[in-house]
Amino acid sequence: MSANGSKKVVVIGGGILGASTTAHLARAGADVTLVTQGSLADGASGRSIAWLNSSGDRSSSYHYLRLLAIDRYRTWAARHADSNAYLRFDGALKWAGPEDSFRRTFQFERSVGYDSLWIDRDDVERLAPGVDAAAIADEGAIFNPGEGWVSLPDIIAVLVAEAKDAGATVIENAGEVRVDVNEDTTVGVILGDGSAVAADHVVLATGPAVPAQLAALGVTVPDASPAAFVLFTDPVDFTMKTVLNTPRVAVRPTPDNRLVLDAAWAEESIVVGDDGTIEVPDESVHGLLDEASKVLTGRPTLTASHVGAGWKPIPGDGDPVAGPVPGVAGLYALFTHSGATLGLVLGELAADEVMTGEPSPVLEAFRFERFNDQALPATVGTDAWSPVAEA
Repeated sequence: MSANGSKKVVVIGGGILGASTTAHLARAGADVTLVTQGSLADGASGRSIAWLNSSGDRSSSYHYLRLLAIDRYRTWAARHADSNAYLRFDGALKWAGPEDSFRRTFQFERSVGYDSLWIDRDDVERLAPGVDAAAIADEGAIFNPGEGWVSLPDIIAVLVAEAKDAGATVIENAGEVRVDVNEDTTVGVILGDGSAVAADHVVLATGPAVPAQLAALGVTVPDASPAAFVLFTDPVDFTMKTVLNTPRVAVRPTPDNRLVLDAAWAEESIVVGDDGTIEVPDESVHGLLDEASKVLTGRPTLTASHVGAGWKPIPGDGDPVAGPVPGVAGLYALFTHSGATLGLVLGELAADEVMTGEPSPVLEAFRFERFNDQALPATVGTDAWSPVAEA
């Protein structure tokens, strides 16, 4: 405990999950320190398509969590008057490829009460201005009015500022940070320079690095994190609001009037060197620009600003991992795909569990124990999982 009797917590990770957890802990009165290896939002959160959604077919527990997550962003928007620049709910549009159909996806979304509209080309200009109606599938497309996007670096900056105002300490550029454990109990963290920060609890929220950091403690979690990248364009001279998920490219706008692009086929072209370096072929960059142009009105000429490449966090079975780490008292971990969508609510729920010691029923399906005790010291293979584009 800290001198004033509050719980002393260290959060490792400067992405959306770490920032959200830190802010919620600080609001709850914890003596909290956020430490991150580099700068805030310089990992997966800085290279996310950041589509806010619960689109498609998924388990009821995961769908419910994502609906709560979207609700938290709407609450944030209502309480932060300036958030309109980096958090938008202008809907999302998706359609199937030539050999596929989204009718079943539409029927599923409607069956669970998700806000989902089936539209044809005549509806595109009204619902998704800037999108070339001729590009959508002959069968039509799905428009989800309640979906949106967020610029994670922007919201992370606000979360961290609010955490500091509530008394949190933030240490950037801390180097490689490891959890300090004594006799199976967390006692704090060791920073890259060897200095220690004592704590009663540690929250591990380092995205794709979580499995390796847990492995160093003898805890194995199935990991399916692939090499991935997004492409940021130079500023464009037209307005686009809707998130697009098309057979060949996903597109969303940014606060500074750029576009963010990604695609599964482009990710598959990545070359990972023996030393772990990630190389994105120029052909894939040009291909993404071309595919994005094809789905926009007037087929504008798009140019590349920069590429954000790295490892995309995905647990082995695709579902989030959230909760106390088995066998290591005082350690809590968050490891998930869809970090953008889940960022606010997972930070809230994690902070509440750390502060109260009471498990949230909402997270019951996402505990380490679902791996049939394989999250305890053991050897676990990595299950392959192929997600649709999401955030």
